[in-house]
Amino acid sequence: MKAQVLLPKIFNFSFTYETKKEKLTPGDIVEVPFGKEKATGVVWPDKIFAPKDIKIKNIHKKIGKISLNKNFINFMKWFAMYNVTPLGLVLKMVIGGNKNLFIKNDKNFDLRIIKAKKFNLNQEQNNAFKFLNLKNNRFDVSVLQGITGSGKTLVYFERIKKIIAENKQALVLLPEIFLTNEFKSRFYDFFGFEPAIWHSKITPKNKKIIWNGIINNNIKLVVGARSSLLLPFKKLGVIIVDEEHDTSYKQDEGVIYHARDMAIARASFEKIPIHLITSIPSLETFNNIQNKKFRHFKINKRYADYPLPKTKIVNLNLRKIKNSFISDESIKIVKKFLEKNEQVLFFLNRRGYAPYLICKNCGYKQICNNCSMYLTFHKNKNKAICHHCSSEKKITNKCKDKKNCDFIMYGPGVEKIYEEVSKLFPTSKIEIFSSDYMKKKDHINSLFNRIRNNQVDILVGTQMISKGFNFPKLNCIVVIDADFSGRGYDLRTTEKNIQLYNQLSGRAGRFSSESLIVYQTLSPEDITLNELIKSNPDEILKKELISRKENSLPPFCRLIAIIVSANNQSLSIEGARQIKRHLSKIIGLEIMGPVDSPLLKIKKKFRSRLLIRFNEKSLKQKMVSNLLNSLKISSKIKLTVDVDPVNFG
Repeated sequence: MKAQVLLPKIFNFSFTYETKKEKLTPGDIVEVPFGKEKATGVVWPDKIFAPKDIKIKNIHKKIGKISLNKNFINFMKWFAMYNVTPLGLVLKMVIGGNKNLFIKNDKNFDLRIIKAKKFNLNQEQNNAFKFLNLKNNRFDVSVLQGITGSGKTLVYFERIKKIIAENKQALVLLPEIFLTNEFKSRFYDFFGFEPAIWHSKITPKNKKIIWNGIINNNIKLVVGARSSLLLPFKKLGVIIVDEEHDTSYKQDEGVIYHARDMAIARASFEKIPIHLITSIPSLETFNNIQNKKFRHFKINKRYADYPLPKTKIVNLNLRKIKNSFISDESIKIVKKFLEKNEQVLFFLNRRGYAPYLICKNCGYKQICNNCSMYLTFHKNKNKAICHHCSSEKKITNKCKDKKNCDFIMYGPGVEKIYEEVSKLFPTSKIEIFSSDYMKKKDHINSLFNRIRNNQVDILVGTQMISKGFNFPKLNCIVVIDADFSGRGYDLRTTEKNIQLYNQLSGRAGRFSSESLIVYQTLSPEDITLNELIKSNPDEILKKELISRKENSLPPFCRLIAIIVSANNQSLSIEGARQIKRHLSKIIGLEIMGPVDSPLLKIKKKFRSRLLIRFNEKSLKQKMVSNLLNSLKISSKIKLTVDVDPVNFG
């Protein structure tokens, strides 16, 4: 008897094998010969394809008693089609190509249950819970929107409790790995046990325990980053996407996909509800709420009725000292909060010390050798670092007079602000909150403890700090440079800024009626900034939707970006031209380009872009995928397909 087996490799098709011993069904995990090696694959429900004149090899054995269920297999097929990616690579995300994942393991996931703390929902939260609980056993997308600090997490915790009581599983997606630890302690307080945490940094041993616990329905709750969406749940009952608007849900390397959109698709295949949680929805979600495709509930008050921070705009053009990044007005405000023993955050969305290094004598610019990007100087390493390929170099260069270049550092990064703040407030305890400083788990945990125990007076942080952290004594935030202009190649600039600054303001005044967020800016008249201060995000989103519709941009069309990269520029642009000629055969596609990518060179590869636009009601991915697979593409160029691109870099 023959069977088709899908392997976790870069193929978009399954392979035919002979099975002599046991009866196999689609979803079973098997070991097969592949070339001179053994490979782990999944019996696939494709029609049997028996190649002529080729000796069909035997399946070695079935691995364990576990099997991927039909709904999950159908989701995997759809996932591969939608994202124009080989099926084998989707399977690799599911099983990792590692047969040790399936070896029987006697160690179960640790479920030490303690007595959970008692949390009482207020009236608004109770209403929100009833709203989420309304449509329980079928596919339904509902959005729970609430201002930061309104207790949205407690509402969906109650929802999870009900699902687990029904012997079903729950998946909570978070946009960033580092949020999982903060979340874990809140979960432990509420439920009395720790959830299974899944992300790319967990150990192979824990991966094995969790993976097997999920496929056997022994683990009831998973909290994870994007990749947890492709876990083989046996009895999934609900998916929760926290901070649904966060652009970190877009995976932009390897298999490119948007985890929020794929989560909605998975809920549809599993026929279960999905809850999108946000303070300000993404434009796509906002549009679906407006069109009544998604149900919507809004919590308007903070959990204990504390008000949102007051706001103040400080005009940076009026600074007396132009090389200072903090205005006198901001300094006076900060001193008042420090005198009351309250915490202050200086916020700047730029890592490192200075984003531009230019010699004042010869004009030499420190640019990455691999990428067409300025290098950022990091003082803690005393090196210039590329934020795209992570290459580092010492900042030395010979000038026109054979002496060393005299570099001027333009624009501030968090390290520069930290230095300035340290001089302005010499007696204060100051810490940097940036991804460069958060690599070690011990450092993260000890910093959180010091912040909560009020052993830190001032934080200097990047965007990382705006996401889901709860700092009880933080009551003043100074935004160093509230810039709403964007960089030209990101169509989501306005949307992202509203979400970022809204999230940020929610970090302050969670337990105080006197909190303040200061926006330092060179453009105090900016319309978006002033609308944001009036706490009127719906109006900004409505205007943004009108603008998108007028310009035929998502969500009123679909976009696919094709990036063609090669060792030299002419190869990449010529490769893109050839692909455009073939794509033009598909009816209903508008193909723009090719153009040089704004990020022209990354990791020594030159990049050209094509942008495909088509009707939002149609899915052209299958045609695009079939055409690209049929082309004989030169080995000198590499194709990357990005469905629903977030930016055009």
